[in-house]
Amino acid sequence: MNSSHFSILNPASWFSCGLEISRRLRYSANTINLIILITLVNLVLYHVPLYSFTVNNLNGLHSNSILTIITLSVIIFVVTALLISLLLQISQKLLKPISMLMFLGNSVALYYVQTYQVILDKTMMGNILNTRYSEASGFFHTNLIIYLIIFGVVPCLLLLKIRIQYTSRLRLALFSLMVLPWSYVINTLRFQTSLLSRSQEQILLPPATLSSKEKTVVILVIGESARARNFSLYGYNKPTNPWLTKSGAIALKNTVSCSTYTTASLSCMLSHNNNSSLFSEQYEPLTSYLQRYGVDVDWRTKNWGEPPMKIQSFQKSSDLEKECKDVNECDKDGVLLSGLSERIQSSKKQNVFVVLHQKGSHGPEYYTRYPSQFEKFKPVCKSVELNRCTNNELLNAYDNSILYTDYFLNRAINILKSLDNRPRMLMYISDHGESLGEHGVYLHGTPYTIAPDVQKEIPFIVWMSSEFLKKEGISLEQLKQQERHSQENVFHSILGAFDVQSDVYKQQFDIFSGVPSKK
Repeated sequence: MNSSHFSILNPASWFSCGLEISRRLRYSANTINLIILITLVNLVLYHVPLYSFTVNNLNGLHSNSILTIITLSVIIFVVTALLISLLLQISQKLLKPISMLMFLGNSVALYYVQTYQVILDKTMMGNILNTRYSEASGFFHTNLIIYLIIFGVVPCLLLLKIRIQYTSRLRLALFSLMVLPWSYVINTLRFQTSLLSRSQEQILLPPATLSSKEKTVVILVIGESARARNFSLYGYNKPTNPWLTKSGAIALKNTVSCSTYTTASLSCMLSHNNNSSLFSEQYEPLTSYLQRYGVDVDWRTKNWGEPPMKIQSFQKSSDLEKECKDVNECDKDGVLLSGLSERIQSSKKQNVFVVLHQKGSHGPEYYTRYPSQFEKFKPVCKSVELNRCTNNELLNAYDNSILYTDYFLNRAINILKSLDNRPRMLMYISDHGESLGEHGVYLHGTPYTIAPDVQKEIPFIVWMSSEFLKKEGISLEQLKQQERHSQENVFHSILGAFDVQSDVYKQQFDIFSGVPSKK
């Protein structure tokens, strides 16, 4: 190998280096020794984030932290070796292909753990597996290829050159526990197992009646990755809500999400029992329920993660693009408003329920979530590796996406204002918040019990026409004084807005029911 042509920053150099080492290597090992070697490779290459976390949280490298690292290393070594031994009970010929797949998987996992400080538990693996290619491609960076080659391809090439001397199965231990970053494997299996338990047929909710004779229009906007602390309506020091401030909308206080990822939060919003479990969708959701009792339901989405639902009008952004008139917004959330006014006015139903599911402020490409004219806060972060941006650049990119959401919501409100004098209401609530580098954490999806507040604290904004206020007998001042809210309020507040009478309706979760009591 010519060292003059080798560059540590060039992936091709690492690849050729690996090939050269692999070509020269001639080695044989029995199964047990090879398990030990593979386990040591796993221990050394893929657990740096764990060791770093240990040192940082034990205030540096001293006797206590060293002892902790040694203990962790022993546990990881034993667990990994036992896991591989368990897999080899099927066939020892699986050792190489399984190990190579793990090398490649661990290299990718290591990149994302190092870059975004994510935890690859069951929740996060569910979030990943529900991500579409168009979203996943936004996380791509050339450094990912470098990680893949150095920590994945090179170990695979070296392993290929080792000849295995098979040993007795009796010498292989049985064990089934996994730890970081191997955790993504077991949690992927847990996620897929849970999918198999999803009910094939949803249980119908009990009978309902719509007591109001007034034509009512309700728009529910489901935001994405919006955190309350970056809304000027909640006291943020940057003017991210110039349009909503003038619209007459009300920002409800102290709202928390049911989860830190989209799919579970949507299940919670649309569930009568406020269940945020991704796989417990045994009952029909709000949309199907309203549709079944005569409400015209129109779901428009630029996102995904919806629970199974039975509605007649489900439109993706690609379906709406043909009606989009503003080229600057056809690939943004604005496409969701295409033809919306005409759609509502043409409805022959007494009540109309529209859901707009935004792309919102989904990271890491915050700078792509808004048209160029909304880049008010500068300079902005334009890298998917958020830790390489300054805090100011990252916040500016994110805040511009919130500014565009503000504009989008105001446009939706103006559509409602343009309709006839029927009761009209818009409700906006985000699916979860977002981490923007606080404590070294980015994005969302952290397990709920340890997730930072910024991933749970979300905006909850309501606009109501005078006719709606009168119909519901609502006091704006009392509504503003309500102290706590959550996504659990959505299902029952929407039922209340349509004056639905049902055994599943819970008045205590209806934000309109106690401001003051309905007539």
